Amino acid sequence: MSKQTAPIGVFDSGVGGISTLRTLAQALPNENFIFYGDSANAPYGEKSSEQVCVLASQVLDQLKHHQVKAVVIACNTATSAAKQQLMVANPDLPILGIEPALKQAVDAGRHHILVMATPLTISLPKYQAQVEKFQATTQIYSLPCPGLADTIELGHAGLPRIQALIDQLMADVKTQPIDAVVLGCTHYPFAADLIAAEFDHPVQIYTGYEGLAKNLVRHLTDQDLLRTAPNTDRQIDFYSSRNTPEELALYRHLYRYGLDQ
Repeated sequence: MSKQTAPIGVFDSGVGGISTLRTLAQALPNENFIFYGDSANAPYGEKSSEQVCVLASQVLDQLKHHQVKAVVIACNTATSAAKQQLMVANPDLPILGIEPALKQAVDAGRHHILVMATPLTISLPKYQAQVEKFQATTQIYSLPCPGLADTIELGHAGLPRIQALIDQLMADVKTQPIDAVVLGCTHYPFAADLIAAEFDHPVQIYTGYEGLAKNLVRHLTDQDLLRTAPNTDRQIDFYSSRNTPEELALYRHLYRYGLDQ
C-alpha cells in the first residue's frame, strides 16, 4: 500500500465523529476512511483530561495498525485534552482535530452566541481563552451539556430521551436573543434540528466541519498524500471498542441516515 492510497483515520469517543466523517467523505471523494468509535468508554466529555489522553492514545494505536496516512480527532474534548500530546508522540503522522467553531461564528458577525459542549471541553483553558478573546464584543453563553453525547449514542431509538434532555438543558437559554449556536461536540450535529427548533426565531448552526475538511485537504496536499485518482472501490470501514454487531450496525446506519430513521 502506497502512502497516497492509505486510508485516513477518524476517531471519536463514540458515534459523534460519524457526523464529522460524513463531511470529510464528501469533501474527499477519492479517499478511503477508517472510523474508530470508543463507545465502550463514551463519553469523554465527563472524564478527566488525563483519562482522555490515555484513551485517545489507545485509539490512535488501533488506527496505526491500519497504516493510516493521517488522523482526524473528530472529538472536541479529545482535541482539546490530547491533541498536543498525540502530535508529540507521533511526529511523522499528520494529526488534525475539531474544535468549537466560536471564531467562525464571531467572524460571521454573530453577536449572541450559544456554545453547547461537554463539561470538560468548556472547563479546559483552551476554550476559556477563546471566550476571553471574544467576550468584549460578543455575548457568549457557554452551556455544558452533561449526558447529551451519551444519550445520542442511542441513535434513532433514543429520540424521545434526546428531545427531553435538550428541552431540559436549554430551558434557561432559549429565551435569550441568541443568533448562533456553536455545537462544540461532534455528537450534537445529529440533533441540530432539535436544537434549532428550541428557539422561536432562526439561528445559525456552526459545527466547524467545513474548515476542518479544508485543513485536511491542505495538509494532505502539502505532504503529497492527497489521493487524486478516481477511487472506484472506495472503502469506509467502521470499528468500535464496543465490538458488537449491533454497535457497528448503528455506526453504518448513522453514517447513511443520521437520526432520521
